[in-house]
Amino acid sequence: MTIRIACLQLDIAFGDPNENERRAESAIESAVKDGANIIVLPELWTTGYDLTRLDEIADEGAERAKAFASRLAQAHSIHLVAGSVAKKTTTGVTNTMIVADRSGQIVSEYSKLHLFQLMDEHLYLQPGSSLGLFSLDGLSCAGVICYDIRFPEWIRAHVLAGAEVLFVVAEWPLPRLHHWRTLLMARAIENQCYVIACNRAGRDPNNVFAGHSLIIDPWGEVIAEADEKPGIVAADIDPALVADVRTRIPVFADRRPHDYEAAKKFFKTY
Repeated sequence: MTIRIACLQLDIAFGDPNENERRAESAIESAVKDGANIIVLPELWTTGYDLTRLDEIADEGAERAKAFASRLAQAHSIHLVAGSVAKKTTTGVTNTMIVADRSGQIVSEYSKLHLFQLMDEHLYLQPGSSLGLFSLDGLSCAGVICYDIRFPEWIRAHVLAGAEVLFVVAEWPLPRLHHWRTLLMARAIENQCYVIACNRAGRDPNNVFAGHSLIIDPWGEVIAEADEKPGIVAADIDPALVADVRTRIPVFADRRPHDYEAAKKFFKTY
C-alpha cells in the first residue's frame, strides 16, 4: 500500500505568523487536492528566523500552531507534520515540531536538540532532550529539525527505536545545498529508511535558502525533488520497501554494539 506525501516548500514571511498561516493553509489545500495523505511544513514556518523578536512573536505553548494543525488535519483527514514553530515556555523558547494525525490529535512534539550557532540559535533558543518518535496509521516515524541531520548518531537512535520514515524540516541556506542533499541521502542509505525532507524557499534579511525539498527511498535514491522556488513536491512511498531493503543488506543484524562500546573505552584512555 502506497502513501502519498507532499512537502510544502514555502517562502516564509519574516516575523509574520498571520501571513504564514494563510500561505500554509492555501498550500495544504492544494496538496490535499493532489491526493496527499501526509503533508509536511518547513522549520519555523510561522516566524522564520526572526529570532530577536521571539519574545513578541513566539507561540505560547505552541497552542496556536497545535490548533492550526489539529483543525486542518481533521478537516482534510490527513496527517500533518506541521514543521516546527518557536514555542514559548516558562524556561525559554524552543524550536518545536508539531505532528497531528488525521483525527486532529497531536501525536508528537519534538524540540530541536542541536542548536545552530551560525544562525544564532544558541542565543535565543533552548535545546530539547527527547527523541522525536511517533506513529501514523501504524507507520513508525521520527521527526528531526535541520542541523540535527549532521549528527548521524542522533538519527540512528531514532531508527534503532523503530523509525522507518524520517521527517526532516529545515531552513537550510543555499550556500550549503550540496551538504543538504548529501547528508540526507547518507542518512537514508545508512539507516535504510525513507527520508522526507521539507526545506523552505526564498530569503530573509540575512539568508538565501536552498529549497530542494527531497523525498528519498531506503536505497538512497531521490524519488522527488523541488527546485529553489516556492512550491509543492510530492511522491508515493511504499513502506514495505524498508523491510525489503533491510533484509537484502542486513545492516542492523550485523551491528556490533558491544565492540562499539569497547572502542569508546579504548579511545577514552588513549
